[in-house]
Amino acid sequence: MRLRILARLHSALPLAFALSFAPCASGQGTGFNSALPLTHVDNGPNSAWAQRQHYVVLVSLDGFRWDYARRDNAAHLLALARRGVWAPNGMLPSYPALTFPNHFTIVTGLYPEHTGIVANKFLDPVTGRSFAYSDPQSATDGSWYSGIPLWSLAESRGMRTACLLWVASEAKIAGFLPSWYAHYDDNAERTPESQQARIDDTLALLRLPPADRPHFIAIYFSEPDHSGHDFGPDAPQTRAAALKMDAIVGKLDSALKSTRLPIDLVVVSDHGMIRSEGDWIDLDQFADITAFDSVGSLLYAKSEDDRARVYNQLKHASSQFVVYRLKNVPANLNFNQNPREGDPVVIATGPYAIRAHAPAPGQESKPPTLGMHGFDPHAMPEMKAIFFAAGPDVVSGKTVAPFENVNLYPWLAHMLGLSAPKSDGSLNILSGTLRDGGTGAEGPPESK
Repeated sequence: MRLRILARLHSALPLAFALSFAPCASGQGTGFNSALPLTHVDNGPNSAWAQRQHYVVLVSLDGFRWDYARRDNAAHLLALARRGVWAPNGMLPSYPALTFPNHFTIVTGLYPEHTGIVANKFLDPVTGRSFAYSDPQSATDGSWYSGIPLWSLAESRGMRTACLLWVASEAKIAGFLPSWYAHYDDNAERTPESQQARIDDTLALLRLPPADRPHFIAIYFSEPDHSGHDFGPDAPQTRAAALKMDAIVGKLDSALKSTRLPIDLVVVSDHGMIRSEGDWIDLDQFADITAFDSVGSLLYAKSEDDRARVYNQLKHASSQFVVYRLKNVPANLNFNQNPREGDPVVIATGPYAIRAHAPAPGQESKPPTLGMHGFDPHAMPEMKAIFFAAGPDVVSGKTVAPFENVNLYPWLAHMLGLSAPKSDGSLNILSGTLRDGGTGAEGPPESK
């Protein structure tokens, strides 16, 4: 059962007046007047086992490059690092270093080619359907997504969760929606009111009765990504956006402390940012791709002859990109198995904007944004993301070397007391950051 809760901004009101409990149809769930328009799904109460577990609040700051915190003296993030753990040289996003693929990778532990979300926009040549992150019909369709996101894993074990604008949280995946989730609106998401609302709602959710209180809360913020695109990563506007998000982390951290609950706060990003170089590179200037479907730089042919022909035409066409047949994409990119990735696969060698075609005559053609991402993080360190964490389950004052973001999934699951399914990540990578060394009991008794 879903209960649509009307939005009521309440940042100026005492929390005691902001909460207004209302029974769901079953007589068991709990609703409240939220700052964001939240949808409540009655997944039942927390089990007795779940109520004994700690809490994890996972925050993503889209496009917050690995070096912004020290560069701009982000006081709250650096304080979080001193109190807990961080990756001073960054965390490696999965290829491609794009928003939708990496946010879903973080919560599934699977590379994009294994989740099926191989880009922000792509085709499925098997079904002929198209996916676009900006299209609610596809973005909220759970059939596009493979893997078990952390909220679905927790809900299946009797643990309640909430997602405040996290990628894919509006889609029913692996049998579950989060107990609470918010509808994404790009324009509204960037307002100061909406940013504050995510803090207000997190606090309100954590003050629900133990039977209803979510133990995992995932929160998404779109800055400083927008500023990085519009002005470039080194612009004053982007630096200001990074510090604004740092201040939000500080407010959230203070709010979490006020609950006196055992909460682990984890702050990450999906990718970094680099200043783009040059104008668009149009692949149809180097090869005849009239027989191909395309999305951005992804190429989808109807025949093997066309794939082979275009590969041969492109492979020596420019120093600004390299071309592989799908099966031959280098293994370290983990991008060589899923037909949604296209074939041949074109990979930029620098911060270049590549597309199959220019817009048709009469259609608007915009230059590339000043800041870009999506590139190979192994070859372009500007793509690296952030990782900060502190809380009762995390050791204090420890740094970790760059690691792949697929390893967050088993680590987050462990802090929640959940046994994670097999993924592309390993708990061993981050076990040294855990107070129990990654050896504590996992999972509710009935799941063992």
